[in-house]
Amino acid sequence: MPKTEAELMEFLAELGIAASTRRHPPLFTVADSQALRGVIAGGHTKNLFLKDKKDNFFLVTVGEDAVVDLKQIHQVIGAAGRVSFGKPEMLMELLGVSPGAVTVFGLVNDSAGRVKVVLDKALMDHAVINAHPLTNEATTSVAAADLIRFVEATGHDAVILKVSA
Repeated sequence: MPKTEAELMEFLAELGIAASTRRHPPLFTVADSQALRGVIAGGHTKNLFLKDKKDNFFLVTVGEDAVVDLKQIHQVIGAAGRVSFGKPEMLMELLGVSPGAVTVFGLVNDSAGRVKVVLDKALMDHAVINAHPLTNEATTSVAAADLIRFVEATGHDAVILKVSA
């Protein structure tokens, strides 16, 4: 059973990570979320749940305006050949979220460590990072350094690479 938003908040609190969450109507796309600009400061995320031909899974987290070359990204992230988007069933199984709510915070549900996370360098240049807290009906803000601590506390390596153009 995937963790709930409340369980995610407990996990962050146990790590000593200060997080603030703002509720809003469901946001399914970056365009939807851009309506909140000016209300929530910091870097806003766009997440790509990808798989390669050997069924290796990747969560690539970039800034909302980032341009990512999906035909070349496999060379940057270490995938076995070209990547495609992972199926919604695998997204739910591995990260505990559905399409439209993909988030770096989903790593809290990947206890087996099957998903490799890649954080874009440009996104991590922001002091504050904003992501959905396992639901697209809210946005949670944490310090960039705390996001790295969160990723590592879930048992994942916080790989920071230049992914966006």
